[in-house]
Amino acid sequence: MTAGPVVRVQRVMPATPEEVFDQWLDPDALADWMCPRPSRCVAITVEPHVGGRVRFDVDTSGHLVLIVGQFLAIERPNLLRFTWSHSGWQDPTATSVVDVTFRPHGDDETLMSIEHSLLPPEAFDDHDLGWTRTAEQLAAVLSGRRTSQ
Repeated sequence: MTAGPVVRVQRVMPATPEEVFDQWLDPDALADWMCPRPSRCVAITVEPHVGGRVRFDVDTSGHLVLIVGQFLAIERPNLLRFTWSHSGWQDPTATSVVDVTFRPHGDDETLMSIEHSLLPPEAFDDHDLGWTRTAEQLAAVLSGRRTSQ
């Protein structure tokens, strides 16, 4: 099923798998960390059930990009799988697949792995950098939350 390069990003998160998993399904939480800065999600739709929609309206330096998809698997707290289409791609109807896994790691930490497959070749570098920054932003949000508890 994997055609072309696959973006793979792993990061240890300072929270339990349940806490990290839930961040991915909460539109208010997603607004804090989804999309590599300086880009921002200006509208987020998450329908957290298999077949449910995922949509990120992203402001990239004043240019609006739409990312749409739907959930293929939701297995709390271990796995999220969803499709991903990007309005800025050469073929905006191309569909890629994002797998996010959450594994316990140490005390109250999670090894989060993001694999983005079936990407158009021209999108690989942007998404490699984008998912790396996004994972860093999520880790920072979770670190801040932990210290404020």
